Amino acid sequence: MFSKVNCAGLSGTEGFIVKCETDVSDGLPSVNLIGQLAPEVRESHDRVKTALRNSGYYIAPSKITINLSPGDIRKQGCGYDLAIAISILLSAGNISIKECSKLISDSVFIGELSLDGKLNRVNGILSMTIAARDAGYENIFVPYENVLEASVITGINSYGIKNLKEIIDILQYDLLLPERTVYRKEQSVRSYDKDFSDVCGQSLVKRASVIAVAGRHNILYIGPAGTGKSMIASRIPTIMPEMSTEEQIEISKMYSINGLLKPDEPLLRERPFRSPHHTISQQALCGGGVIPKPGEISLASGGVLFLDELAEFKSSTLDGLRQPLEEKKVVISRVNSSLEFPSDFVLVAATNPCKCGFYPDRSRCSCSESMVRSYLGKISKPILDRIDICVEMPNPAYRELKEIESGKKSSELRKEVERVRLIQEKRFKEYGIHFNSEMSSRLVKQFCSLSDSDDEFLKNVYAMKGMSARGLNKILKVARTIADLENNASITRDNLCEAINYRSLEEKYLTGGEVKIEDKFRTKTV
Repeated sequence: MFSKVNCAGLSGTEGFIVKCETDVSDGLPSVNLIGQLAPEVRESHDRVKTALRNSGYYIAPSKITINLSPGDIRKQGCGYDLAIAISILLSAGNISIKECSKLISDSVFIGELSLDGKLNRVNGILSMTIAARDAGYENIFVPYENVLEASVITGINSYGIKNLKEIIDILQYDLLLPERTVYRKEQSVRSYDKDFSDVCGQSLVKRASVIAVAGRHNILYIGPAGTGKSMIASRIPTIMPEMSTEEQIEISKMYSINGLLKPDEPLLRERPFRSPHHTISQQALCGGGVIPKPGEISLASGGVLFLDELAEFKSSTLDGLRQPLEEKKVVISRVNSSLEFPSDFVLVAATNPCKCGFYPDRSRCSCSESMVRSYLGKISKPILDRIDICVEMPNPAYRELKEIESGKKSSELRKEVERVRLIQEKRFKEYGIHFNSEMSSRLVKQFCSLSDSDDEFLKNVYAMKGMSARGLNKILKVARTIADLENNASITRDNLCEAINYRSLEEKYLTGGEVKIEDKFRTKTV
């Protein structure tokens, strides 16, 4: 007898519907699984057979053929077990197809079976539930531990099942459908145990951080150990705007696929902060693997990717960031498919100026100029070009360390960021972007126009510093964000000079001295 049961799989970050077709017929007893299957899927017949027996169901020896369609997409994971078990019971006559045909055709069944028939948690339920809803199915049956996660998606009824016997009783109408799970979003206010007011001094660094968050600019901190680089970086999520429900779902999908969501917290409510160690491999950072999964940069989407000790990362690892930083996505290519993962994050990096960390303080630093250049030279020019803001972090003064209150609180800074974000949303509502950092060259010319004198000033800076076209556009984008922060309709000379200052530390640390830029109006040290 033939039967068909709906289930779902994962391809990258997106779910897709799979038809589990089973035929039980006379012939030599065997179980054949087909449909471009990964090893863990091929092993499912042993798990299913044992789970059925331990749940009290006997399948007479026969020839069983199971096809997971479509056959041109590779099936991975153990979430097909439940659908395979149900389809075998239907085809073998243990469950009457007539009695449950509508429920079977209107539902998607997902779950991994233990040998005793218990349903185990499956990764990627968010993506698969979205796929089931978009395909028009009314119900989705998932392991009980996943049901809260599935209930986040509206437009489909989510049911949690604890074991194989429970779902079979439901299909035989021996047990009524359980009450569908409804996700009730908590309206609690975000609370952090960290605050920007905890940071003593470093007013310039705080301002640079606010500018970076407001315009979604990448930022690099340079300074000796113990000056607060990691401390400030960890507080950046506290000044980022609240996430919308759509953002929460998109970000939570990455964590669901990697199995990082907590059963009682199906949605991330705080923006991600990922801080991988500098020994991380390129694959772990960017994503991939035998079974391609999102890497750290995808898990940081919508939040912050913090690379501490940037100069200690392998050059090949850092170079893997080039395309994701520009295109806001990671493309993983395989022979038979190409997968995309998001990489829309704020890059926050920190590094010591030299191996000992004290350059250019010659009273403590014994590194030669060549050693400094060699150390910072590990950070390639293309990566530096993709960093919009570079700010120096000196040791704070003793009196600053004794201050009880040190500047504005995170809640106050967040309001400033949200105000600047609203300005950008209004500016770019017809262009399909949201932040100043996303402006194309054409939009930079349109929204970052300068007066004749300022344009001549920037021309001299461009020639003196030997900038790339990307570097020039970065300065203008940052200047636009600074102008928004200052409520200036157009970019002023002060806004422009501040933006140039944020890209000038490279010369200082690579040449061992400050660079002076002169124009007929003033002399600026940048």
